[in-house]
Amino acid sequence: MSTERWTAATVYPDMWTDPDDDPREALAHPVGEKETLWNYLKHYRITLEMKCDGLDAEQLARRSVPPSTMSLLGLVRHLAKVEHGWFQEVLAGRADLPPLYESTAEQPDADFDGAVADPAVVEEAWATWRHEVREADAWIQALPEDGLGRTVQRRGKEIPVRDVLVHMVEEYARHVGHADLLRECIDGRVGQ
Repeated sequence: MSTERWTAATVYPDMWTDPDDDPREALAHPVGEKETLWNYLKHYRITLEMKCDGLDAEQLARRSVPPSTMSLLGLVRHLAKVEHGWFQEVLAGRADLPPLYESTAEQPDADFDGAVADPAVVEEAWATWRHEVREADAWIQALPEDGLGRTVQRRGKEIPVRDVLVHMVEEYARHVGHADLLRECIDGRVGQ
């Protein structure tokens, strides 16, 4: 574990990038509720990518602390699975699609258990996550501004679309917090 703090910042040395270089700053001025929720989601997605930037397969697959199977690569796979489940299966009504990283008795948490230090696994995880993000963004783009109050069925219950988007923001926020700690243990890069 590194004891030094990693930074690319020159203006604010306690940050890992200067605000002018932070790609999330472009999302600072949304208009309307849909765009606001979508921007928060985009912000956390970018943060996930930034947390994983520059790491090799071994570092991405490095587990947190036993008995946890959590790793940055596992988070990428897990969030791809979450994007797929909520946007494709629930919001788009595509229950016919096969689930991602389906759990088995041997791998009860396949998204995390299968996150191994193999460049091919890393490449597949990022390709899958980016595909699911594009599909989700296309769905959100097509949603009318007044569509947030619309409801969808999940497990026999009516759920407002707004709640799903808020849940996605919550899901990413939680896991980006995990990513902060995982990354800091790898090379000292801290959250911002």
